[in-house]
Amino acid sequence: MRYPDLLSLSYRTVISHKLRSALTALGLIIGIAAVIVLTSIGRGIHTFVLAEFTQFGTHLIGIHPGKTTTFGLSGATISTVRPLVLADALSLSKLETIIATSPMVQGNARIEAGEKQRRSNILGVGSAVPLLWKIKVVSGRFLPEEPGNPRAFAVLGHKLAAELFGSASPLGQRIRIGNDRFRVIGVMEKKGQMLGFDMDDTIYIPAAKALELFDRESLMEIHLLYKSNAAIASVESAIKRNLIARHGREDFTIVTQNQMLKSMDSILNILTLAVAALGSISLLVGSVGILTIMTIAVSERISEIGLLRAVGAERRTIFQLFLSEALALSAFGGLCGVALGISVVKILETALPALPVELAWAYIISAFMVSLLIGMAAGVAPAIKAARLEPLETLRAE
Repeated sequence: MRYPDLLSLSYRTVISHKLRSALTALGLIIGIAAVIVLTSIGRGIHTFVLAEFTQFGTHLIGIHPGKTTTFGLSGATISTVRPLVLADALSLSKLETIIATSPMVQGNARIEAGEKQRRSNILGVGSAVPLLWKIKVVSGRFLPEEPGNPRAFAVLGHKLAAELFGSASPLGQRIRIGNDRFRVIGVMEKKGQMLGFDMDDTIYIPAAKALELFDRESLMEIHLLYKSNAAIASVESAIKRNLIARHGREDFTIVTQNQMLKSMDSILNILTLAVAALGSISLLVGSVGILTIMTIAVSERISEIGLLRAVGAERRTIFQLFLSEALALSAFGGLCGVALGISVVKILETALPALPVELAWAYIISAFMVSLLIGMAAGVAPAIKAARLEPLETLRAE
């Protein structure tokens, strides 16, 4: 039998039992749609998280106190190590490949402005933060560079300024943070959230004042911005040499942005793969459906098989016929599943704009190819059974 005739006969057989064929392919349709939706959400989260990490600029390095083999928590100090101090940040800023540095101390305290008060995030930083994190001041100015004893200045996040002063300008106003008084000199632009941290509900004060406010000896972190044309390995070596000379040994941890992105990328890839595997369970259910229906079809079509064998059809032709039908069912289910999955993703994009979704075409193509493999695998056993039937026995069965 010629291949066009074989395909035509398989197609007519499938569409002659529309309801049965549709129900058989339903498992694959749901499975592939589930894989597409779940991997689109996983890929969307992947892109969103990486964008969150890079929205504050690139070519960044973080230095934490204490030598660790993992990233750990910012500010996790060990009593036997020398703390990171403001002088360390000042010394690093003089390196040839470093554009800017900023110490950082983070905490939370009550902020009072007149009769209004609010607990908010407090970041003790340096004057280079707008350059490091690519954030702008919409009114006033940012903290000035004062390496000695800095004045009690504060810059408010956009949301915090609105909460404390409403529509009035906060510039020049006095506020109280804990037991200390600060003068507001600037308001930052809207920045939104970074991995759950609300940058707009934040107040920026000099790092030295933050150390006093939270009664700390060590900085939580030092942020550095290095030149884009500098090799990261040489930058790390220069930082190590500088701090080892100051501390006497390597009692600090250097974390590059590339390391963070690589770590996050691997974790998020595993997450996407995990949700794809979860959706693939439905594909296995669909394969059972094809196997069941094709096995029943062999039993129902014994006389047809006998007739084909009687007029000269070879065993190979019978095998190819039933295998083609299984492939036709899986291809139909795969195409419908892809169409349904993409439609659901587009609906989610429109209905839930806050939900990050992104079509993962590699997984879509893989899911469709798996559906074809499932059809082939599920159709082999019934096709072999059909091919082994003897012509006389099949004709007698009628």
